[in-house]
Amino acid sequence: MLRRLYDWTMGLAAHRHALALLALVAFIESSIFPIPPDVLLVPMVLAARARAWRIALVCTVASVLGGLAGYGIGYFVFETVGRPLLEFYGGGDAFASFRDTYNAWGLWIVFTAGLTPLPYKVFTIASGVTHLDLTIFVLGSVLSRGLRFYAVAALLWRFGTPLRAFVENHLGKVTAAFALLLVGGFALIRLLR
Repeated sequence: MLRRLYDWTMGLAAHRHALALLALVAFIESSIFPIPPDVLLVPMVLAARARAWRIALVCTVASVLGGLAGYGIGYFVFETVGRPLLEFYGGGDAFASFRDTYNAWGLWIVFTAGLTPLPYKVFTIASGVTHLDLTIFVLGSVLSRGLRFYAVAALLWRFGTPLRAFVENHLGKVTAAFALLLVGGFALIRLLR
């Protein structure tokens, strides 16, 4: 079954609408979707290494725009729902302290979250909730997401054939490692709360 899913993803990566699908996945991953765009980015670059930079650009731009949507969710929904609940339960002071700390380190928090397997959407929404300066948020997002996606594209562009062979020969282990990173990212977020 894993092989069929891999073959389907590789076929999807070569589809003429693959860039649009990648943009959609990168956009919604930054605000609400749990699966990172790497699941399409990697096979797309492996399937069309000559287009690696364009694929990375689309992924970066869509991810940053999706991050802005996540920021908007945090900014607008928290004010109408979250803040009254916090105040009702007496958590306003604790939140003010969290907001001040988050905003003091905001650029580094967003930058780090954008590079790692941590769920980026948690940080885009938190940035909106804390009203992190939008310029700082966008700067951290562009730098981290660009660095991440261009680094992946560069590695695949340079070592694509051996990497593809490795992935295909060790598909189960690669999938398990990817799943472990994804689950580990969510677990780390829960521990940090």
